[in-house]
Amino acid sequence: MRAAAVYILLFLAVLVTPFRLRRPGAAAPQGLMEVPASFGYNAIMPDDLYEHDVLAWSERQAALLRRVARGERVNDVDWDHVVEEIEDVGISELNAVYSYLRQILVHLLKLHGWPDLESEQHWRGEIAAFQSDAARRFAPSMRQRIDLAKIYDQARRQIDLTRYGGKPALAPPAICPVTLDELLATPVEDLEAAFSPAGAG
Repeated sequence: MRAAAVYILLFLAVLVTPFRLRRPGAAAPQGLMEVPASFGYNAIMPDDLYEHDVLAWSERQAALLRRVARGERVNDVDWDHVVEEIEDVGISELNAVYSYLRQILVHLLKLHGWPDLESEQHWRGEIAAFQSDAARRFAPSMRQRIDLAKIYDQARRQIDLTRYGGKPALAPPAICPVTLDELLATPVEDLEAAFSPAGAG
């Protein structure tokens, strides 16, 4: 019996940490917000949960928003952080596409700059992977937010600092020779051809 009691106490300790338990009807301490719990108790969740456990926070907010969607009156939605996270979703996706596009251009410039290296097949594979990821995450509203000329200039600056076999890259095209749509969907060999002297000219 003693072992069973110890087990139950350990279980309760895990259950209530980092939460506190109170009986229904008792006032919540200041700085804490209520969340439902089992066995006739309400758990008290710290209002700084967002800063300490974003997974628990997100699960809690999702549950609350589902209740709001059902027409329930809910007072504990962390609206400031919910709005912030919704905005961050779009910004995060835009930044991801931006990064993939820059990596595609960097690798195309590598193929152009060092055409005889053994790494060229690896670079082509990287371009195909980055292109697939960029196309998958690209959204129409991103088009007006993506400055391809700026991304290309960043890629060129990165290549200017790169050396293979102690040699700098061949001079890249002055302006990006492909469009955003081409960068997202054109086969790698065609993109590579667009960066060649004949294609860029």
